[in-house]
Amino acid sequence: MTQRSIRAGNNQTVIIKAGGSVTVKGCEGELVTAESSDRWGLGVDRHSPSQIGRARLAAGDHVLFDWRIKTADLKENPGTDEVIEIQMGGSGTVSVPFGSNLKIYSGKDIDVQDIRGQVDAFAGLKLNIQNVHCLGNASAGWSMNLDCETMLAGDVEFKSGSDLRFHVADLTSAYIRVKDLGGYWETRIGSGEKSVYLKSGGDVTLVTDRKAEALPPNYILGRIETPPAA
Repeated sequence: MTQRSIRAGNNQTVIIKAGGSVTVKGCEGELVTAESSDRWGLGVDRHSPSQIGRARLAAGDHVLFDWRIKTADLKENPGTDEVIEIQMGGSGTVSVPFGSNLKIYSGKDIDVQDIRGQVDAFAGLKLNIQNVHCLGNASAGWSMNLDCETMLAGDVEFKSGSDLRFHVADLTSAYIRVKDLGGYWETRIGSGEKSVYLKSGGDVTLVTDRKAEALPPNYILGRIETPPAA
């Protein structure tokens, strides 16, 4: 088991790139700790945001992924002028301070829990985000399960190759369009101020405790559930 730790601030931006699957959890304290038992290596470093413009990970001559990405936006974190970058060739776990802002890229699965900052996540296979304050951008090659308190943007699109479950607790005014295995449907919550497009190769489940209104001309609704009691 290889382990690396680095001290971070309370509102640190952490970029994680994994060739395999990665589990990320929030924790008390100021340490970012990464562990991996795979032989593909593990690295932890600190960079200026301008150095992070591409997500590329290779094991020897084999390129696991090579994605062009936007640099981390630190405007919402005054005083934070560096980002922490974690690279693991295989699978592993990462613990970060609760208030961290995360950008995660994985060739396989991503599981994120208990983060009070913003999470952007891009999984080659399954994506699971639970008990996260702010949802940024997200996509998954297979299933996606999103359970967050709020969203960063007012006009967003989320895509998954298989089933997609979507719950944003404070989404009280949104126009939601859905395209899934059963076809196209749309609904409005409140006055429809935000725009959300959910596109899935499987079934979409919209989770809300608000009234979801069927819209003309077809008045078709898909799967809608209420969140479990706290």
